[in-house]
Formats: sequence, structure tokens, C-alpha cells
Amino acid sequence: MELSDFNSRFPLAHTFSIVARDPETGWMGVAVQSHWFSVGSIVAWGEAGVGVVATQSMVEISYGPRGLTLMRAGLSAPIALEALLQMDEGRDVRQVAMLDAQGQVAVHTGARCIEAAGHYQGDEFSVQANMMKNTSVWPAMAEAYTSARGDLADRLLAALEAAQAAGGDIRGQQSACILIVKGERTERPWEGVIMDLRVEDHPQPIAELRRLVTLHRAYQQMNAGDAHLAEGRVEEALEAYRRAAEMAPHLDELPFWHAVTLAELGRLEEALPIFKHVFARNPDWADLLTRLPAAGLLRRDEAMLQAILAQRLG
Repeated sequence: MELSDFNSRFPLAHTFSIVARDPETGWMGVAVQSHWFSVGSIVAWGEAGVGVVATQSMVEISYGPRGLTLMRAGLSAPIALEALLQMDEGRDVRQVAMLDAQGQVAVHTGARCIEAAGHYQGDEFSVQANMMKNTSVWPAMAEAYTSARGDLADRLLAALEAAQAAGGDIRGQQSACILIVKGERTERPWEGVIMDLRVEDHPQPIAELRRLVTLHRAYQQMNAGDAHLAEGRVEEALEAYRRAAEMAPHLDELPFWHAVTLAELGRLEEALPIFKHVFARNPDWADLLTRLPAAGLLRRDEAMLQAILAQRLG
């Protein structure tokens, strides 16, 4: 094989990653970090009710979609991975991990993966790494994942952080990704994705990924508030909005919509201090407010509107 053919076929995503299933929720996740641009678009694959895949080293991207196809058809992760390896002449330079919706795990580290390379397979999870600074990286990931508290995202992030602390990719850091899907299949695939976040290029991608996970949770709280409100659970909705604003205090968006909801509910006195705070940080929110009645997002009440707009002056 010519070198040019080799480079065009195989992205060099030398990296560390984890695939795991939460036995309580059935959620499945894959998280990864690499000194390679946009690693998530290459390595991480998942489908609700089917499984997750991490394909890395001299990456053959097709392990992702083909692995999911085989598991969707009913093959277990070990059988699906073995089938794909048998068809791949480049198996010795691959590192691939698969996990299915039943929690069965399979992992392969090719004999020609660049040192330090290896993996650890545990109960409903696997950690794998190649081109690491030392051989302590993947054991540190396994220990961190099994001992971490919190939800699946917290535990996946703990594994990435432990890998970096143990030495990480010998080349350094660049990008990271976390993908979590539900354990049940759905006819609406977009509803099966719990979290899909990527850091494409950053000097500290894992720290940035954790920041994005926090923001994601804040917006999830906002969505939960909207759902509560649609079902008439007003106090639960307002509490969700409040928690969302507390989780991301640097954002204007979350408290703004919290205040809009309060005003719409006739709780203007509670809304006014929030509007004042938001308008002080960015007066354009006051201009946006004037456009909401025409869109049906705020009732037409001139006295209320003027009371709110007065907050940008005080």
C-alpha cells in the first residue's frame, strides 16, 4: 500500500475513550479525547436501544455505522465486532470497542497500535487507549469510572479526566466528545439522544467538555420547566427555571425566560428584579421583549410591558 493511500484511508485518531452502560437507566455512552481535530465526528457512534461504538487508532470509520447495523439486527457486541474484524485486513492497526443494549462489551486492540496501547474490559464498560504517554492511562480510567459518583455523564467525564491526569495522549490535547443515548429503541431517533456534545479544538478539551455538560444540564432544566408548565404544574416549572439559572449564572437567556414566564403568570413583582438584572447586562433583551406579544409569547398588557421596560432605566 502506498503511503498516500494509507493516509487518505485512515484518520490517525490516536486517543483514549470509554464505552459504558448505566445498569440503572439503561443509558449507553461513549466519551473520547484526542490530539486530533474533531475526534467526536470520527470515533464516537451510538443509537438508542442498539449500542455505542468507539473506533480509533488508524481509524476505520465504518466500524461505527456497520457495528450499529449489526447490533440493530440482533447480534451481540462481541459477535458484531468479531464479524467486522474478520473482514478487515487492517485489523492490526485498529482499536475498537462496542457495547450493546444488553450491556455486552467487546474490545480489540490491534498488535500494531502505537504504544502505549491497551484496554480494560469491565462490567458493562470498556476503556481503551493508544499512543499514550505511559501504560497507566487505561487502568486509571477504569478505576475512575468504577469509583465515580453521579450519573453516566459524570462517570464518563471522570474517566477522561483520570486518563489525562495519568499522562494522556503523548502528543497532548485537542478535542473531546461525549455521546449518551437511551437504552430503549424509538421510532424518533432524535428523542433517543440524551447528550451529544463535542469540543472540536481547544487547549483543554476535557475541561471545556465538562463546562458544556453543565450548560446542557441547565438547558435541560429549562426544557423540564416548559414541560411542567404545559401540564399545569406551575410551581414545578418555576423551580426548574430557577435551578437552570443557578447552574449557568453567566447566561442572560435563562433568567430572561424565567422572568417572562413569571410575568405571563401575573407574578410581575417577582419578575421585575430578574428583568432589571438581565437588562443591565444586555439592554437588547428589553427590545426583544417588545416583540414577544406579536409572537404569542407574552400577553398584550401595555401597563405590564411599560413596568418591565422601566427596569432598563433604573
